[in-house]
Amino acid sequence: MSEKPSLEQVLLSADGHIATVTLNRPDQRNPLSATMLRDLTSALRWCQQEPDVRVVVLTGAGRVFCAGADLASFDGEMSGLDKFRSRDLFVDLFVLMADLGKPIVGRVNGHALAGGLGLASSCDILVAVDTATFGTPEINVGIWPMMIQAILSRNIPRKVLLEMEMLGQRMTATQMQSLGVVNRVVPHEQLDSTVSEIAEALARKSPVAMRLGRDSFYRHQDMDFRAALHYLHGQFLLVSQTEDSREGIKAFFEKRDPDFKGR
Repeated sequence: MSEKPSLEQVLLSADGHIATVTLNRPDQRNPLSATMLRDLTSALRWCQQEPDVRVVVLTGAGRVFCAGADLASFDGEMSGLDKFRSRDLFVDLFVLMADLGKPIVGRVNGHALAGGLGLASSCDILVAVDTATFGTPEINVGIWPMMIQAILSRNIPRKVLLEMEMLGQRMTATQMQSLGVVNRVVPHEQLDSTVSEIAEALARKSPVAMRLGRDSFYRHQDMDFRAALHYLHGQFLLVSQTEDSREGIKAFFEKRDPDFKGR
């Protein structure tokens, strides 16, 4: 594997085909500071470019996934223009997550609030501990979750999201699962085994089919119906011509596990 980037507030490790990215300021509840956002972007970009990595697990250190943005790290002595430009860090991170080309499993080990909810919602599959809560409390301090609203509106039903944004109240992991936002809710002692089971299953899939399929999932959602159908038709032709596709079909008829190469 290539050399990992130097990071201050994020831990990055890799084991086989699975990389783990960990927000690492547990004493402050893993806030999304400017440094944290830059580190997350650097870590995920390394995962994107590293051919051996097929799956990314995103989690937080300690007992909280992420409590949201670290407002002090952005504002400080910045001018109004600099404050505006600093929010580009959120945009860059969320665009990168959508374009990563590899599945992201969110290991929600505790509360995911404000920007932390946006970060969790940007993952493809979410496994949450049963004590985790989710919310957009920004309204309680006179702010609105602008930077994550585009992500949340694609994951949470409209009326539910508006209630969350307007009241600033939290929802439980079980409630979020009932809405289809969280995939699995487990006791803390089952969190690691459940995440590992999902990540390992994903790592066995065809990397090229996963990339093309995941890309198509996120890209077609903003197209009109006819444009989406034509786009997906082209993507189907593309994925069906890969070596992995031929290997998968051959393995099916030979009644064996496929040996995917990512080509």
